[in-house]
Amino acid sequence: MRRALVVMVLFMFVLPVIAMAATDESAVAGECMTCHKEKTPGLYKQWFQSNHAQNNVSCLDCHEAKRNESDAFEHEGAWIATLVTPKDCGSCHEKEADQVGNSYHAHAGEILESKDAYLAHAAGGDPAAIAGCASCHGAKVEIDENSPNKLSLKSWPNSGIGRINPDGSKGSCTACHTRHAFSKAQARKPESCSKCHLGPDHPQKEIYEESKHGNAYYTHLDEMNIDADRWVVGQDYWEAPTCATCHMSATMKQELTHDVGERISWTLRPPVSKMKDNWEQKRENLKDVCHACHTVYFVDGHYAQFDGLVNLYNEKFAKPAGAIIAKIKEKKLLENQAAFSNEIEWEYWELWHHEGRRARHGAAMMAPDYTWWHGIYDVAHTFYFKFIPSALELDDPEVNAMIEEIMQSPMHNWAKRPTGEIKADIKSGKMQKMYEDFYGVHK
Repeated sequence: MRRALVVMVLFMFVLPVIAMAATDESAVAGECMTCHKEKTPGLYKQWFQSNHAQNNVSCLDCHEAKRNESDAFEHEGAWIATLVTPKDCGSCHEKEADQVGNSYHAHAGEILESKDAYLAHAAGGDPAAIAGCASCHGAKVEIDENSPNKLSLKSWPNSGIGRINPDGSKGSCTACHTRHAFSKAQARKPESCSKCHLGPDHPQKEIYEESKHGNAYYTHLDEMNIDADRWVVGQDYWEAPTCATCHMSATMKQELTHDVGERISWTLRPPVSKMKDNWEQKRENLKDVCHACHTVYFVDGHYAQFDGLVNLYNEKFAKPAGAIIAKIKEKKLLENQAAFSNEIEWEYWELWHHEGRRARHGAAMMAPDYTWWHGIYDVAHTFYFKFIPSALELDDPEVNAMIEEIMQSPMHNWAKRPTGEIKADIKSGKMQKMYEDFYGVHK
């Protein structure tokens, strides 16, 4: 009897309230679509053709906010937020949001405190840093109570990969899955990554296009099955890899991951490259991708050559140049106090930050022109004919002694020897033998 009474109360009072709330929410969601279909038809059509629309994911499902959220505002009878964060996406895509939160991408916004951002602010000013650096790396999104959407014009729009959001989350899913289609196919294409991964200091876009991988991709795009729900290299496509293939997408042994660091063994960003934590496993993860199309010996050969180039850069140029500039700063030998206000600081910066990175990334992705002509060629020219002469101009005995010792080493003393002797050493193999230990040696 008591159970029957409870059921009766449920039907009479509780369920109608739930149904009314659901109806009200559906009505509001419907109003969003009706209005945006007229006022922003492109946005509406992107959503309408998306998987979200096909699975009844409405505007409100993503944009609805609680009244007390800092970026929430009332709009047409609903509390919403313009900003959709990984935390919001994680309500449905929990695994993906967790992986992004633990990735290097999510921490890209921390560059705002680095030397890169310092130089942009000092030499270019706030507009350059905001429209330039922050647009890729992400900015801290500021709240402006006087703005119609609560977001400051200085920090919005921003879809930087490491955006720092008001809800405490880091990152932006829309950096790769562009609003409002959120297309898997788009995120699988190298063009999705090339908004940020290009240019003088990290030209992965240009490097990929030069490589055989890029050539094969653009030649066989129609055969890449790029729109498929399942996308396993070696099974669903095999003509070429994309950025996503190597760093994120599924293999026959690995699941798709949104943590882009799980398959990278070297860190090529700093002045001197270092092996990452757990680099052996990370290298095996990427080798697994390669093995879908290449033999074990082929892949091992690539990594031996890649390691050789990175070790060459580290030992021959990066470490000596780093020691010299450190000693110059330790002894306060520079004329101007502000960082980057002296020519030698720019020369050192370009040696590792631009030229050295290009060489390392070129070797990593099998792009010979970037490895040599845009890479080690430029590194050597800057080192021998710009950086070292600038350091000698300071005329400090201790710095001069360091340079003398460096230039007497077998790797550098070729510059003081006759051309005929050097050619003889190259022909005999003596010159090559000097670098043998660099292959496969992780320093």
